[in-house]
Amino acid sequence: MISPLITPDSPLGRLRRRQRAIVAQRAADRAESAGLTQAEEALLREILSEPMDYIDSPEFRKANAERTIYEKAPVIERPDVSWYRPLLDSLVPGDRSRNRSGRSGGSVLLTGAQERVLFLQYNYARFRIARIQDRLAGSLPDLATAREILRWYHVAKRYREQLAETNLALVLAMAKRTRMSEVDFADLISEGNMALMRSVDKFDCGRGFKFSTYACRAIIKAFSRQGMKLSKYRQRFPSEFDPQFEKSNHLETVRATDEKDSAAEVRHVVLSNRCDLTEIERTVIFHRFGLDHDPDRPALTLDQVGQIIGLTKERVRQIQNKALEKIRLALEELRADPPRPSQN
Repeated sequence: MISPLITPDSPLGRLRRRQRAIVAQRAADRAESAGLTQAEEALLREILSEPMDYIDSPEFRKANAERTIYEKAPVIERPDVSWYRPLLDSLVPGDRSRNRSGRSGGSVLLTGAQERVLFLQYNYARFRIARIQDRLAGSLPDLATAREILRWYHVAKRYREQLAETNLALVLAMAKRTRMSEVDFADLISEGNMALMRSVDKFDCGRGFKFSTYACRAIIKAFSRQGMKLSKYRQRFPSEFDPQFEKSNHLETVRATDEKDSAAEVRHVVLSNRCDLTEIERTVIFHRFGLDHDPDRPALTLDQVGQIIGLTKERVRQIQNKALEKIRLALEELRADPPRPSQN
């Protein structure tokens, strides 16, 4: 355990952090030559880089503490958390898969004695890792010590997950009880889950209280902090998010303007007959593209134009293509030699 007089930012604290980083790197190098996998090497480096925190208990220093805490303790069932889907439609009110308490049939409600057993098992595993770190004191662990560290780490991780999974219903209950209109429900659940994990790490079962008493207050405080952060953000940025402000319509505006100008130019070329269309070609173009009547009325099809002028559909298509080619050439000519402004 670190003395309260030695803070992480003090010179001695920074020196110890550097020493731990060096030890962790050397331990990883030795583990690599000793036969550990790459994943185990990375995990060992991470464990040794920081001192292991734990909640101490007099039970850890008794004779045969490991056997008493693990072998003689009753086996506690691990809960089924498949029901915990707070962001899905399966948790709507009236869902028959859940009872009135908000728990599924597979969840486990622990007694105070069972909670004490699990927390002792969890913290004893962390206690053993901390003792190994103190014993190493800058030296490199051998293969047996490295594997012992990894074994105790996995034991602690398993009991941590079990404690968190057993109390997941607390997060959902607190989120529904303190539902804030300005905070998204998913954000509340996320903050509550992180507060629950921190509570598992910091809870002292030796004081005789139930874990829910400690965790519920921590979860509510996390919700309050989330609401305060959102309030400060809205005070700093009072305008609501508007997707229209994030997207510019400049390209669409330029494109629409260009299309309108081009259509007006083509209409002028056809109506003034600058492309030297024949009478039959003018008739086909007028009927096909609605230049001779109200623009709100639909243009005629090739077959309809053919019935008006007494030609087949294929012949009308050929006349249309020839007329369009003349219009294209006239437009290219016009754009290559634009009219000059008159000088007075």
